Amino acid sequence: MSLKKSSGNMYGWVTHTISFLHGRCSHECKYCYVQAMARKFPNMRSAYSGPIRLNQEAFKIHLGKGRTIFVEHLNDLFAANVPAEFITRVLKHCGKFPGNTYVFQSKNPWRFLDFTMQFPKQSTLGTTVESNIFYPEISNANPPTYRLAAITTLVSFQRFVTIEPVLEFNEMFIKYLRVARPDFVNIGADSKGYNLPSPSRAKILQLISELRAAGIEVREKTNLSRLTQK
Repeated sequence: MSLKKSSGNMYGWVTHTISFLHGRCSHECKYCYVQAMARKFPNMRSAYSGPIRLNQEAFKIHLGKGRTIFVEHLNDLFAANVPAEFITRVLKHCGKFPGNTYVFQSKNPWRFLDFTMQFPKQSTLGTTVESNIFYPEISNANPPTYRLAAITTLVSFQRFVTIEPVLEFNEMFIKYLRVARPDFVNIGADSKGYNLPSPSRAKILQLISELRAAGIEVREKTNLSRLTQK
C-alpha cells in the first residue's frame, strides 16, 4: 500500500492524500462524494459503512518528505464520534515524517483545540462551510458559524476555510469570514448534481471580490466555473 497522489477535484496545492479511518462519517452530508462512491462500489461500501474504525494498513505507509498531504480526505478525523486515541495515533504517525506539510480539515474544528500540542509542526488546519445559513436538511454537522468561530481561534496555525459546495448565503457571510480571517479561502460548487440552493453568479463574484479586498487569498476550484461563467 502506497501514499496516493492527489487527483480529480482535490485541492491543487495538495500533492498526496491518505485515509486512516474506515466507517461512516457521522456528518452524513447530502453531497458527500464518499457515500456516493459507496453506493456504486462494493469495496467503498465495505470500507465506509458501519462504525468508525482504524484502517491499520495506512499506518504501514512511509509518508516521505517534501509533500503536502491531506490527512483523512475520505472521512472526518475530528468528528465527535471518533475516539481521541484514534486521533492521537494518526497525529503521532504523521509526526514521524516531519519533512511534510499536513492538511487537516474538519466540520467539527473546535476539536482541533484538544490536540494543538500534538499536531505535526507543519500543519494547516481548515474547515468546510457551505454558507453562513444553516441547512440542517443537508448535513448533520454543526452550524457553519460555529465552525468559523473555531477557525478564528487557531491563530498559531496556518488556517483555511473551504466554501464547497457554495450555497445561498446572505450579507453576513462576508462579515463572518472577515472576522475569521483565514490565510486563504477555497471556493467550489456542487458538481455532482444534488440540486442544492446555489447563489447567483453576481453574489459569488461579489464574495470573491470583497474577500480579496479584505486581504484574504481566494483560491477558486475548477468546478466553480459552472456558476461563475454563466
